[in-house]
Amino acid sequence: MFTTSVSPALKSHLQAQLHFAADLSRKFVDMAQQVSELNLRLSQEMLEEFNKTHQQMLSARDPGEFLALAVGQMRPGGDKLQHYQQQLSRVIANANVELNRTAETHIPETSRTAAAFADEVVRKAGEETEKASQRQRDLIEKMHASVLVDGADHKNAGKRANQTH
Repeated sequence: MFTTSVSPALKSHLQAQLHFAADLSRKFVDMAQQVSELNLRLSQEMLEEFNKTHQQMLSARDPGEFLALAVGQMRPGGDKLQHYQQQLSRVIANANVELNRTAETHIPETSRTAAAFADEVVRKAGEETEKASQRQRDLIEKMHASVLVDGADHKNAGKRANQTH
């Protein structure tokens, strides 16, 4: 069975990143909701204004009155769009402030946990390197001992062979 354990430093770092991402997501959702409400309000106001103008235009007695009513409605529509633009700018500016505040809150913790995780990786890599080096030294010593034993066996076998002749 294959099991993997997650180091506490990695777990801490991932949790810090998750909290950061969740807070940023909430800020973006809040901003999207505010923009949606602003768009909906503008749409409703423009539709109401259009219906009002439409009714007035239908009751116009001649083309001159019709044209005067149409031109007269351009100014309020432009004012509404200008007001919308100001509100949208305010929403975006506030969202920017909130996103910066969120980043300022989370980045120190995320940086701290990243550094702790990096330190742990370096420490474990050093330990594993030392273990591998020790295994290599042990293997070389075994090979060296084996060569010495084999060499001695060959010498002794040669001496025995000379003695029997």
